[in-house]
Amino acid sequence: MIGGMEKYFQIARCFRDEDLRADRQPEFTQIDIEMSFGDEDTIFGIVENLMKNIFKETKNYDLEDHFIRIPWQECMKRFGSDKPDLRFGNEIQDITDLFSHTEFAVFKNVVEDPRGMIGALKFENAQDKYSRKGLDKLQEFVKHGFKAKALAYLKMANGELTGSIVKPLSEEEKHSIVERLAMKDGDLVLVIADNNRIVESALGALRVRLAHELNLIPEGENYKFLWVTDFPMFEWSEEENRWVAAHHPFTAPKEEDVDKLFTDPEHVSSRAYDLVLNGYELLSGSIRIHDQDLQEKVFEAIGLSMEKAKERFGFFLDAFKFGTPPHGGVGIGLERLTMVLAGTDNIRDVVAFPTTNSSLDLMSEAPGTVDDEQLSVLGIEISKKESE
Repeated sequence: MIGGMEKYFQIARCFRDEDLRADRQPEFTQIDIEMSFGDEDTIFGIVENLMKNIFKETKNYDLEDHFIRIPWQECMKRFGSDKPDLRFGNEIQDITDLFSHTEFAVFKNVVEDPRGMIGALKFENAQDKYSRKGLDKLQEFVKHGFKAKALAYLKMANGELTGSIVKPLSEEEKHSIVERLAMKDGDLVLVIADNNRIVESALGALRVRLAHELNLIPEGENYKFLWVTDFPMFEWSEEENRWVAAHHPFTAPKEEDVDKLFTDPEHVSSRAYDLVLNGYELLSGSIRIHDQDLQEKVFEAIGLSMEKAKERFGFFLDAFKFGTPPHGGVGIGLERLTMVLAGTDNIRDVVAFPTTNSSLDLMSEAPGTVDDEQLSVLGIEISKKESE
């Protein structure tokens, strides 16, 4: 777009620099759509029409006219994930306010913490599905996987509330929980009190785990799309002790947040977006920065000096001087989309020559050894460091 091409639609081979898992391969194929003078509405409309055609042609399935949109912040609060599965409910309930005057020390400490949160998940008719041993397994799941301090539970039977935290709660607090969560006989409620990000991510994972264990996900073809918008512009890097770009440093910030780039980077939202389907991220994209002054401010906000920026992206910054159009786009994971259409949850099922999680091709035994002659042609020398 900076070079003068107005728009393009291409199939591109890519290499991933992220951890691998069941729905990822190191090499993958991307449907790459980029355009000048297009905003979010333009891009969303094009992608939605593309998906409608794909699903109609391949599955004879009619998608909704417009996919719903949920800002990232709301998504995390409701589902504990930025790629939520909307085929079932059981959303996270924030019940922190019910304990503003609590005497229960554990909850009291969390309520007094500015980042503290008490969150709950309710599962109807599930209390007899989880014995003490089963609840202990869930406890280990959130402790080891998400660093949550503990998982509490509540059950309702014969109109009476029981569970691991009933004793320290006041009658008013117990009544408030039952009323807020509309608890009935047979219901199971899981509660975590901790840092809000830990609560959201741990409950989000529990929501998905129990949905599978309790068979809450409808069988058959049922496709729930949503756009997740307004992702954070920056995230804090403990390793580098600074703010870094959450998406990439060329993503445009929301116009109303530009004045917070230096004063409040944590709460700057970007014009980045993902398309999610049934718990899978199908695509990621953003509206890019097209103004040189704004680009320099973003570099400065992540601690990248203009000297370093020009060293790395000089050609890019120089091009801005000649008038860069507003532009944006998306990259759609072709194999992941095919995986969903094929009704499998493992991307290797739809890849001709899949590799293992350690990037080994078992058919061709690649990567293999390289002899010295081949290395010398490339000017590469391998030195083995002796162990001390």
